Amino acid sequence: MSKSLAGNVVWITGASSGIGEAVAKSFARRGALLVLSARREAELERVRDGLVNATEHLILPLDLVDSEAMPAAVQAVRERFGRLDLMIHNGGISQRSLVADTALAVDRRIMEVNFFGTVALTKAVLPWMREQGGGRFVVITSLVGELPTPLRSVYSASKHALHGFFESLRAEEFDSGIRVTLVMPGFVRTQVSVNALTADGSAQGTMDDAQQSAMPAEECAERLLKAVQRGRDQVIIAGREKAGIYLKRWSPALYRRLIRNMKVT
Repeated sequence: MSKSLAGNVVWITGASSGIGEAVAKSFARRGALLVLSARREAELERVRDGLVNATEHLILPLDLVDSEAMPAAVQAVRERFGRLDLMIHNGGISQRSLVADTALAVDRRIMEVNFFGTVALTKAVLPWMREQGGGRFVVITSLVGELPTPLRSVYSASKHALHGFFESLRAEEFDSGIRVTLVMPGFVRTQVSVNALTADGSAQGTMDDAQQSAMPAEECAERLLKAVQRGRDQVIIAGREKAGIYLKRWSPALYRRLIRNMKVT
């Protein structure tokens, strides 16, 4: 992948809104050729219409729960562009519910979308990247991938799982030229809390206070892009909440005591 990004083929899941949409705009401005995936085709069309060189980008509707659709999706990208430089895993759903109240079906759905869907698409893409001599997976996890908080038990678990999976992949495929960038955003101003699943599987429907005053998605996207250009293995994109990483590392007992009563919405 060239640092200029011009002509690079970049596939983005969760591209219909939020961080995914902002990332699409940032990469398109640098001349990348994009594959835009999410469930809502009309929203993907809206995003594409707002991009630089709109007609050069491919809309590819995809539901991460449908693992059987992954090989055909990969083939469609291959037929259109012939190569894939960056696979940006951004699709996912969040959670706002207590462990004791949350239906197991909700836990399973979040894991299916956030973890197994990402794994299925990675396994569909991996042989192609190996064949072409390399590529990069950019995995947008979350700060809660290392800092679990109340109301996000299975969401946090799904992000922990992604870290474990892609750290293993990084080691296994290094000699194949395949690289991994783990991106850990903190609070970003998107609809993630509005769409977060509650205990019965319904959407929360309201935006968290922390989300209202959070970092704009556009700033997050620009920082992500720079991390990719620099070949970073991992990057934290967050405000003052990132201090929790150091607190948990150096004073875990204090962190655990504080997180019990900290406002996390």
